[in-house]
Amino acid sequence: MQNPFNNPGFSMAALTLAINLLPNRYGRLDQMNLFPFKPVRSRQILVEERNGTLNLLPTLPVGSPSSLGLRDKRKLRSFVVPHIPHDDVVLPEEVQGIRAFGSETEMETVATVLASHLERMRNKHALTLEHLRMGALKGAILDSDGSEIYNLYNEFEIGQKTVSFGLNTESTDVRKNCLEVLRHVDDNLRGEFMTGIHCLCSPEFFEKLVGHAKVNKAYEYYAQGAMLRDDVRQAFSFGGLTFEEYRGQASDIDGNVRRFIAAGEAHAFPLGTVDTFGTYIAPADFNETVNTLGQVLYAKQEPRKFERGTDLHTQSNPLPMCHRPGVLVKLTMA
Repeated sequence: MQNPFNNPGFSMAALTLAINLLPNRYGRLDQMNLFPFKPVRSRQILVEERNGTLNLLPTLPVGSPSSLGLRDKRKLRSFVVPHIPHDDVVLPEEVQGIRAFGSETEMETVATVLASHLERMRNKHALTLEHLRMGALKGAILDSDGSEIYNLYNEFEIGQKTVSFGLNTESTDVRKNCLEVLRHVDDNLRGEFMTGIHCLCSPEFFEKLVGHAKVNKAYEYYAQGAMLRDDVRQAFSFGGLTFEEYRGQASDIDGNVRRFIAAGEAHAFPLGTVDTFGTYIAPADFNETVNTLGQVLYAKQEPRKFERGTDLHTQSNPLPMCHRPGVLVKLTMA
Protein backbone atom coordinates (compact mmCIF):
# COMPACT_ATOMS: atom_id res chain seq x y z
CA MET A 1 0.00 0.00 0.00
CA GLN A 2 1.32 3.40 -0.93
CA ASN A 3 1.87 5.77 1.95
CA PRO A 4 -0.11 8.95 1.15
CA PHE A 5 2.45 10.97 3.12
CA ASN A 6 5.13 10.15 0.50
CA ASN A 7 4.33 13.36 -1.30
CA PRO A 8 6.26 16.64 -1.64
CA GLY A 9 3.31 18.35 0.03
CA PHE A 10 4.32 16.70 3.31
CA SER A 11 8.00 17.62 3.24
CA MET A 12 9.72 19.37 6.15
CA ALA A 13 9.51 22.75 4.41
CA ALA A 14 5.82 22.32 3.59
CA LEU A 15 4.86 21.10 7.07
CA THR A 16 6.87 23.87 8.74
CA LEU A 17 5.16 26.47 6.58
CA ALA A 18 1.76 24.92 7.33
CA ILE A 19 2.21 24.86 11.12
CA ASN A 20 3.45 28.45 11.14
CA LEU A 21 0.46 29.60 9.11
CA LEU A 22 -2.02 28.07 11.53
CA PRO A 23 -3.66 30.66 13.80
CA ASN A 24 -2.35 30.99 17.34
CA ARG A 25 -5.33 30.51 19.64
CA TYR A 26 -3.60 31.12 22.95
CA GLY A 27 -1.47 33.80 24.51
CA ARG A 28 -2.27 37.26 25.91
CA LEU A 29 1.39 38.25 25.64
CA ASP A 30 1.37 37.22 21.98
CA GLN A 31 -1.67 39.46 21.42
CA MET A 32 0.16 42.36 23.05
CA ASN A 33 3.19 41.78 20.77
CA LEU A 34 5.38 42.49 23.76
CA PHE A 35 8.07 39.93 22.82
CA PRO A 36 8.77 40.32 19.08
CA PHE A 37 10.54 37.39 17.43
CA LYS A 38 14.29 37.74 16.79
CA PRO A 39 15.54 34.84 14.59
CA VAL A 40 19.16 33.80 15.13
CA ARG A 41 21.44 31.29 13.39
CA SER A 42 22.87 29.53 16.46
CA ARG A 43 21.60 27.92 19.64
CA GLN A 44 23.50 30.35 21.83
CA ILE A 45 23.01 34.11 22.10
CA LEU A 46 25.19 36.81 23.60
CA VAL A 47 23.63 39.79 25.36
CA GLU A 48 25.98 42.74 25.64
CA GLU A 49 25.51 45.19 28.50
CA ARG A 50 26.97 48.65 28.07
CA ASN A 51 26.91 50.80 31.18
CA GLY A 52 27.08 54.22 29.57
CA THR A 53 26.60 57.12 31.97
CA LEU A 54 25.94 60.82 31.48
CA ASN A 55 27.49 63.24 33.93
CA LEU A 56 27.65 67.02 34.42
CA LEU A 57 30.77 68.74 33.09
CA PRO A 58 32.56 71.10 35.49
CA THR A 59 33.52 74.68 34.68
CA LEU A 60 37.30 75.17 34.72
CA PRO A 61 39.65 78.15 34.53
CA VAL A 62 40.82 79.10 31.05
CA GLY A 63 43.96 77.16 30.12
CA SER A 64 43.37 74.35 32.62
CA PRO A 65 43.30 70.67 31.52
CA SER A 66 39.98 69.49 30.13
CA SER A 67 37.85 66.86 31.79
CA LEU A 68 38.21 63.43 30.19
CA GLY A 69 35.47 61.33 28.73
CA LEU A 70 35.16 57.84 30.22
CA ARG A 71 34.67 54.75 28.08
CA ASP A 72 31.57 52.66 28.55
CA LYS A 73 31.89 49.47 30.55
CA ARG A 74 30.85 46.40 28.59
CA LYS A 75 29.88 42.96 29.77
CA LEU A 76 28.84 39.93 27.74
CA ARG A 77 26.34 37.37 28.98
CA SER A 78 25.74 34.06 27.26
CA PHE A 79 22.39 32.25 27.08
CA VAL A 80 21.57 28.87 25.56
CA VAL A 81 18.23 28.78 23.73
CA PRO A 82 15.89 26.09 25.17
CA HIS A 83 14.97 23.17 22.91
CA ILE A 84 11.30 22.07 23.05
CA PRO A 85 10.47 18.98 20.95
CA HIS A 86 7.00 17.40 20.78
CA ASP A 87 5.86 14.29 18.87
CA ASP A 88 2.53 12.86 17.76
CA VAL A 89 1.37 10.12 15.41
CA VAL A 90 -1.17 9.77 12.61
CA LEU A 91 -2.55 6.23 12.74
CA PRO A 92 -3.96 4.36 9.71
CA GLU A 93 -7.40 4.32 11.37
CA GLU A 94 -7.58 8.11 11.03
CA VAL A 95 -7.38 7.90 7.25
CA GLN A 96 -9.24 4.59 6.96
CA GLY A 97 -11.93 4.58 4.31
CA ILE A 98 -10.76 7.63 2.40
CA ARG A 99 -8.29 5.87 0.11
CA ALA A 100 -9.84 5.26 -3.27
CA PHE A 101 -8.23 4.49 -6.61
CA GLY A 102 -8.12 7.59 -8.78
CA SER A 103 -9.60 9.73 -6.03
CA GLU A 104 -9.04 13.46 -6.42
CA THR A 105 -9.89 14.19 -2.79
CA GLU A 106 -7.55 11.68 -1.14
CA MET A 107 -4.68 14.11 -0.54
CA GLU A 108 -7.09 16.82 0.55
CA THR A 109 -8.62 14.55 3.22
CA VAL A 110 -5.23 13.35 4.45
CA ALA A 111 -4.11 16.97 4.65
CA THR A 112 -7.17 17.73 6.79
CA VAL A 113 -6.24 14.98 9.25
CA LEU A 114 -2.67 16.23 9.32
CA ALA A 115 -3.78 19.84 9.84
CA SER A 116 -5.84 18.77 12.85
CA HIS A 117 -2.78 17.19 14.46
CA LEU A 118 -0.57 20.16 13.62
CA GLU A 119 -3.08 22.59 15.08
CA ARG A 120 -3.23 20.70 18.37
CA MET A 121 0.57 20.53 18.52
CA ARG A 122 0.89 24.23 17.68
CA ASN A 123 -1.46 25.18 20.50
CA LYS A 124 0.71 23.23 22.95
CA HIS A 125 3.81 25.08 21.75
CA ALA A 126 1.94 28.40 21.97
CA LEU A 127 0.90 27.67 25.55
CA THR A 128 4.49 26.75 26.42
CA LEU A 129 5.78 29.96 24.86
CA GLU A 130 3.26 31.99 26.85
CA HIS A 131 4.55 30.35 30.02
CA LEU A 132 8.16 31.13 29.12
CA ARG A 133 7.31 34.74 28.28
CA MET A 134 5.43 35.21 31.51
CA GLY A 135 8.50 33.92 33.32
CA ALA A 136 10.65 36.51 31.54
CA LEU A 137 8.21 39.21 32.72
CA LYS A 138 8.64 37.97 36.29
CA GLY A 139 12.42 37.82 35.96
CA ALA A 140 12.62 34.02 36.24
CA ILE A 141 12.15 31.88 33.12
CA LEU A 142 10.70 28.57 34.32
CA ASP A 143 10.50 25.09 32.86
CA SER A 144 7.24 23.12 32.81
CA ASP A 145 8.02 21.53 36.19
CA GLY A 146 8.61 24.91 37.86
CA SER A 147 12.41 24.70 37.86
CA GLU A 148 14.39 27.76 36.77
CA ILE A 149 15.91 27.88 33.31
CA TYR A 150 17.30 31.39 33.84
CA ASN A 151 16.94 33.87 36.68
CA LEU A 152 17.42 37.22 34.98
CA TYR A 153 18.09 39.03 38.23
CA ASN A 154 20.99 36.71 38.97
CA GLU A 155 22.26 36.84 35.39
CA PHE A 156 22.27 40.65 35.31
CA GLU A 157 23.37 40.90 38.96
CA ILE A 158 20.55 43.17 40.16
CA GLY A 159 17.89 42.88 42.85
CA GLN A 160 14.19 42.39 42.27
CA LYS A 161 11.94 45.37 42.95
CA THR A 162 8.84 44.52 45.01
CA VAL A 163 6.12 47.00 46.00
CA SER A 164 3.61 46.07 48.70
CA PHE A 165 0.24 47.62 47.87
CA GLY A 166 -1.32 46.86 51.27
CA LEU A 167 -4.75 46.20 49.77
CA ASN A 168 -5.98 44.53 52.95
CA THR A 169 -5.87 47.90 54.75
CA GLU A 170 -8.53 50.49 53.90
CA SER A 171 -6.31 53.46 54.77
CA THR A 172 -3.54 52.47 52.31
CA ASP A 173 -2.68 55.18 49.78
CA VAL A 174 -2.85 53.03 46.64
CA ARG A 175 -2.03 55.95 44.34
CA LYS A 176 1.21 56.54 46.23
CA ASN A 177 2.20 52.92 45.62
CA CYS A 178 1.44 53.35 41.92
CA LEU A 179 3.73 56.37 41.80
CA GLU A 180 6.49 54.31 43.40
CA VAL A 181 6.20 51.80 40.56
CA LEU A 182 6.23 54.58 37.94
CA ARG A 183 9.32 56.23 39.39
CA HIS A 184 11.21 52.95 39.66
CA VAL A 185 10.53 52.04 36.01
CA ASP A 186 11.46 55.57 34.88
CA ASP A 187 14.79 55.36 36.71
CA ASN A 188 15.66 51.96 35.24
CA LEU A 189 14.81 52.52 31.58
CA ARG A 190 18.41 53.72 31.06
CA GLY A 191 18.11 55.24 27.61
CA GLU A 192 14.91 53.42 26.65
CA PHE A 193 11.52 55.04 26.40
CA MET A 194 8.00 53.80 27.01
CA THR A 195 4.41 54.70 26.24
CA GLY A 196 2.97 53.45 29.53
CA ILE A 197 3.10 50.79 32.22
CA HIS A 198 0.91 47.70 32.12
CA CYS A 199 0.25 45.39 35.04
CA LEU A 200 -0.96 41.79 34.77
CA CYS A 201 -2.67 40.75 37.99
CA SER A 202 -3.81 37.53 39.59
CA PRO A 203 -7.60 37.44 40.11
CA GLU A 204 -7.10 37.81 43.87
CA PHE A 205 -4.97 40.96 43.49
CA PHE A 206 -7.31 42.51 40.92
CA GLU A 207 -10.41 41.90 43.04
CA LYS A 208 -8.79 43.50 46.09
CA LEU A 209 -7.57 46.44 44.02
CA VAL A 210 -10.89 47.40 42.41
CA GLY A 211 -12.68 46.78 45.70
CA HIS A 212 -10.34 48.94 47.76
CA ALA A 213 -12.11 51.87 49.41
CA LYS A 214 -9.88 54.61 47.96
CA VAL A 215 -9.79 53.12 44.48
CA ASN A 216 -13.54 52.62 44.46
CA LYS A 217 -14.15 56.15 45.68
CA ALA A 218 -11.96 57.64 42.95
CA TYR A 219 -14.12 56.03 40.28
CA GLU A 220 -17.50 56.43 41.92
CA TYR A 221 -18.54 59.13 39.44
CA TYR A 222 -16.13 58.32 36.64
CA ALA A 223 -17.87 57.56 33.29
CA GLN A 224 -21.28 57.51 34.93
CA GLY A 225 -20.28 54.80 37.37
CA ALA A 226 -18.76 52.44 34.81
CA MET A 227 -16.39 51.17 37.47
CA LEU A 228 -19.28 49.87 39.53
CA ARG A 229 -21.38 48.68 36.61
CA ASP A 230 -19.14 47.12 33.95
CA ASP A 231 -16.51 44.40 33.70
CA VAL A 232 -13.22 46.28 33.89
CA ARG A 233 -10.89 43.29 34.13
CA GLN A 234 -9.27 43.92 30.74
CA ALA A 235 -8.57 47.63 31.09
CA PHE A 236 -8.56 49.52 34.36
CA SER A 237 -6.32 52.57 34.75
CA PHE A 238 -5.42 54.07 38.10
CA GLY A 239 -2.46 56.10 39.33
CA GLY A 240 -0.73 56.01 35.93
CA LEU A 241 -0.84 52.19 35.67
CA THR A 242 -3.14 50.02 33.57
CA PHE A 243 -4.27 46.91 35.42
CA GLU A 244 -5.54 43.74 33.78
CA GLU A 245 -6.69 40.47 35.28
CA TYR A 246 -4.62 37.55 33.98
CA ARG A 247 -5.83 33.99 34.43
CA GLY A 248 -3.20 32.06 32.47
CA GLN A 249 -2.54 28.54 33.70
CA ALA A 250 -1.68 25.12 32.29
CA SER A 251 -1.06 21.52 33.32
CA ASP A 252 2.37 19.94 33.20
CA ILE A 253 2.98 16.40 31.93
CA ASP A 254 2.10 15.05 35.38
CA GLY A 255 -1.29 16.78 35.43
CA ASN A 256 -0.33 19.44 37.98
CA VAL A 257 -1.98 22.78 37.22
CA ARG A 258 0.47 25.67 37.37
CA ARG A 259 -0.68 29.27 37.47
CA PHE A 260 1.46 31.70 35.51
CA ILE A 261 0.95 34.38 38.19
CA ALA A 262 0.79 33.32 41.84
CA ALA A 263 -2.27 34.18 43.92
CA GLY A 264 -2.11 37.66 45.44
CA GLU A 265 0.61 38.88 43.08
CA ALA A 266 0.83 41.18 40.06
CA HIS A 267 3.66 42.14 37.70
CA ALA A 268 4.21 45.56 36.12
CA PHE A 269 6.29 46.26 33.00
CA PRO A 270 6.69 49.08 30.43
CA LEU A 271 4.99 49.17 27.04
CA GLY A 272 6.23 50.73 23.81
CA THR A 273 9.91 50.00 24.38
CA VAL A 274 12.36 49.49 21.51
CA ASP A 275 14.59 46.59 22.54
CA THR A 276 13.80 45.79 26.17
CA PHE A 277 11.87 42.61 25.28
CA GLY A 278 12.37 39.99 22.60
CA THR A 279 12.00 36.30 21.81
CA TYR A 280 15.12 34.75 20.28
CA ILE A 281 14.34 31.89 17.87
CA ALA A 282 17.06 29.35 17.09
CA PRO A 283 17.05 26.90 14.14
CA ALA A 284 16.01 23.27 14.49
CA ASP A 285 18.54 20.45 14.80
CA PHE A 286 17.94 19.17 11.24
CA ASN A 287 20.58 18.83 8.53
CA GLU A 288 18.65 21.18 6.25
CA THR A 289 18.38 23.93 8.90
CA VAL A 290 22.05 24.23 9.85
CA ASN A 291 23.18 27.91 9.89
CA THR A 292 19.75 29.14 8.80
CA LEU A 293 17.67 31.73 10.63
CA GLY A 294 15.36 30.13 13.16
CA GLN A 295 11.63 29.80 12.60
CA VAL A 296 8.92 29.90 15.23
CA LEU A 297 8.01 26.23 14.75
CA TYR A 298 9.30 23.29 12.76
CA ALA A 299 7.41 20.17 11.69
CA LYS A 300 8.55 16.92 10.10
CA GLN A 301 7.10 13.46 9.44
CA GLU A 302 8.32 9.97 8.68
CA PRO A 303 6.59 6.58 8.29
CA ARG A 304 6.55 4.15 11.19
CA LYS A 305 8.02 0.65 11.02
CA PHE A 306 5.99 -1.68 8.77
CA GLU A 307 4.00 1.43 7.62
CA ARG A 308 1.87 1.31 10.79
CA GLY A 309 1.23 5.04 10.83
CA THR A 310 3.18 8.24 10.44
CA ASP A 311 5.18 9.93 13.18
CA LEU A 312 4.94 13.70 13.42
CA HIS A 313 7.73 15.69 15.00
CA THR A 314 7.50 19.36 15.94
CA GLN A 315 9.92 21.54 17.79
CA SER A 316 10.39 25.12 18.87
CA ASN A 317 13.56 26.77 20.13
CA PRO A 318 12.52 30.02 21.83
CA LEU A 319 14.18 32.15 24.49
CA PRO A 320 12.07 35.10 25.68
CA MET A 321 14.35 37.75 27.12
CA CYS A 322 14.07 40.98 29.07
CA HIS A 323 17.30 42.91 28.51
CA ARG A 324 16.52 45.33 31.37
CA PRO A 325 15.15 43.32 34.33
CA GLY A 326 15.32 46.49 36.40
CA VAL A 327 12.12 47.73 34.74
CA LEU A 328 10.15 44.73 36.05
CA VAL A 329 8.23 45.30 39.27
CA LYS A 330 6.50 42.68 41.41
CA LEU A 331 3.38 43.86 43.26
CA THR A 332 2.02 42.09 46.31
CA MET A 333 -1.44 42.33 47.79
CA ALA A 334 -0.40 42.33 51.46
